[in-house]
Amino acid sequence: MITSQHPGLSSWPGCLVECHSVRLILDTDPGVDDALAIMYLAAQEDAEIVAVGSVHGNVPAAAGALNALRVLELVELAPPVTVGAARPLAQPLQTAEFVHGEDGLGGHAGPPPKGTVAPGSAAEQIVRLARANPGELTLLALGPLTNVALAVLLEPDLPSLLRSVVVMGGAVTVPGNITPYADANFYHDPEAADLVLGAGFPELILVALDATEQARVGTEWLAALAEVKSPRADFANNLLDHYGQFYSNMFGEHSCTLHDPLAAAIALDPKLAGYRKMPLGVELTGTHTRGQVVSDLRSISSDAYISTKAGAGRAPVKVAESVDVPAFLDLMFAALKD
Repeated sequence: MITSQHPGLSSWPGCLVECHSVRLILDTDPGVDDALAIMYLAAQEDAEIVAVGSVHGNVPAAAGALNALRVLELVELAPPVTVGAARPLAQPLQTAEFVHGEDGLGGHAGPPPKGTVAPGSAAEQIVRLARANPGELTLLALGPLTNVALAVLLEPDLPSLLRSVVVMGGAVTVPGNITPYADANFYHDPEAADLVLGAGFPELILVALDATEQARVGTEWLAALAEVKSPRADFANNLLDHYGQFYSNMFGEHSCTLHDPLAAAIALDPKLAGYRKMPLGVELTGTHTRGQVVSDLRSISSDAYISTKAGAGRAPVKVAESVDVPAFLDLMFAALKD
């Protein structure tokens, strides 16, 4: 193994990381930031995307699969891409073209991909690969967790078959983004999110809004990337122009938040973040709070309080709290400029 040091990590605890190949099953709903996450992973020597599954979320699942193929062709990768769940487990389908554009890629999807989707469903693909490669694969989930929940139902031993699971979703100690209480991924399928958080994965990292809202790029970073001219950089800049306009309307300044790319970076290098371990659940019945992450945040001994059912009896989840943002943004810039 090669030991290396990330740029910008000199003052960050545990900055030395071992470079080794992380084999990934990617579950995604491309989506601008999903596309950027794929581009990030493609630029890393220590990442291997073994397979991709699409899920409803930013766009319908079938459209997401085609977008995944488009981005993978741009970065010259060809893992199998399967279409996943077309709708949530227990509520109507909602998608987010108002954020990502009608085609999911800010109007820059372009012509149909040359490749075609593989047979079978995304959930079946997760199960098949996990069974064939026990303890070897990391599942990186960047969209609603419907496919992952279905995979757990198909294979109850899935938690012991995967090396780890990294989920972009939830808002534990911060407000949500689609509602005051819930982030978009969990809100789009709360039942699936609750099932996955309670499935007993021994190594589950939650990259929630608590972490991703720190990973925001502003005018200077975006302008620097805009100066780079290459096919990949041109595509990334087009995506970021659209994405930045949405965030500019929201925050009043030219910026955007790199939710999914941060989760991808942490999947490869967990040392980019600091964590708090806690059992979690998801609110399923609240009129205003459906999709909210439920946890016991009381800081002193729980014996001093009336006990809570929030996450009771569940395996604790590693919730990313602190992030080395300069290091991540350096890595992201390097990945998009080539």
